[in-house]
Amino acid sequence: MGLGMRNSVDLAVKQANEQNLVPGWTFVLDAEDDQASADAGKNAATKLAADDEVIGVVGPLNSSVGQSVAPIYNSANIVLISPANTNPSLTKGSDLANPKRQWESYFRTCTTDDVQGPFAAKYAFGAGLTSAATIHDKKTYGQGLVEHFTEGFTADGGTITTAETINPDDKDFSAVISKVKATNPKFVYYGGEYPQAGPLSQQMKAAGLNVPLFGGDGIYDPKYISLAGATSTGDLATSVGAPAAQLPGAAAFVDAYKKAGYSEEYGAYGPYAYDAARAIIKAAAESLKNASSPREARTAEIKAVGQVSFDGTTGKVAFDQYGDAKTRILTVYKVENGTWVPEKTDDFQTGSGSSASASSSASPSASAAS
Repeated sequence: MGLGMRNSVDLAVKQANEQNLVPGWTFVLDAEDDQASADAGKNAATKLAADDEVIGVVGPLNSSVGQSVAPIYNSANIVLISPANTNPSLTKGSDLANPKRQWESYFRTCTTDDVQGPFAAKYAFGAGLTSAATIHDKKTYGQGLVEHFTEGFTADGGTITTAETINPDDKDFSAVISKVKATNPKFVYYGGEYPQAGPLSQQMKAAGLNVPLFGGDGIYDPKYISLAGATSTGDLATSVGAPAAQLPGAAAFVDAYKKAGYSEEYGAYGPYAYDAARAIIKAAAESLKNASSPREARTAEIKAVGQVSFDGTTGKVAFDQYGDAKTRILTVYKVENGTWVPEKTDDFQTGSGSSASASSSASPSASAAS
């Protein structure tokens, strides 16, 4: 996932330079790997924040890393746009009934768990999956996703048969599967990412727990199907946005990504990383106009990013007063014939019916010096 994000930012940077989108400036990509670790993320953020040439950062993948690095970038007045952080507290704080923006420089192009969880719940209950066991990996993303799913599912009339957890490095899930199987759920809702979700699904079916595993965008990846095997047919995942084929701007991105020859797939979050980078670059066209250096333009860049509005790869790219993406479109996917197939796409903001990790910075430098 992280490598697909990095490549997508790289593509946006190369296109910006080729098209001379910000005259007099050349964008340079500096990719850092946070290793899905808060400590490694802090080290990378500290390094980038100290670089006078950095004007904006795309990333990180994990919400837990986002919590650790957002204050660092905010203190340095550096725009941070995550294509994948879905925990709502990053923008609104822990009290969602009384939201308060946490960091002025933090934005995201993805939809949050307080939307994604209830969206999955409503789909499942409507499909006749009226009882669920929940499992999460104790990480910020997984726990938050399960909490919001549970709230929505029980409100819709669903029953949670048991709520279990696993450790982030577990490989043998026999104990938790035994507990879940005894409660006879119609499906298992999992909060976490595909490296564990795939083997969990495979081991569930091998143990006779022949019900769908349903997860969030953290499992929506071709590698999940490879890990889960043939018995993953019928498993479900939600992902932010509509399928690429349904988005007017996506075809050009997919074509350009393929032509660029990247060895990794762009993945669930690649298009959102691409749009995040484009938002930084579009804002830089304003913030760098009268600046002698990227550092001098940082405060203006934050304001300019907050005002961007354009048709992106993932749909309309714009941010609300908290820094969240205004778009609330999500899709449910089902595994069929060894691939993810879209089942339902909806705009959930009215309630109607994207492992390696990378943080990538776009660093403008004077074009004469490049």
